[in-house]
Amino acid sequence: MRRGFNQADDLARRLGVPVLRALRRVRATAPQTGLNAAARRRNVRHAFRLSPFLSRVQRQRLVEGRIVVLVDDVRTTGATLEACAAALKDAGAREVRALTVARAALPVRRV
Repeated sequence: MRRGFNQADDLARRLGVPVLRALRRVRATAPQTGLNAAARRRNVRHAFRLSPFLSRVQRQRLVEGRIVVLVDDVRTTGATLEACAAALKDAGAREVRALTVARAALPVRRV
């Protein structure tokens, strides 16, 4: 939001399928940059919930019992996607899949 646009939303809309802004961040999190995979998972755990702006009808029609596809620009460890998927599953999604444009590699630590 600080960038002035939502790149994942823009990507999703270009797919030509219905787009629902189903999730909201419910607590501030530290930037993921520089965190290892375990720290990233801890950082975003329980940070997302179903949007309070989603009507009961929308939830029933578009989330509950459905296969929901998350769209994101970059996947690094998958921690954010996992946290978002957990929120959608808690809201009744049958299955959650993810679609990303790029996959970033974490630096390899040599011992």
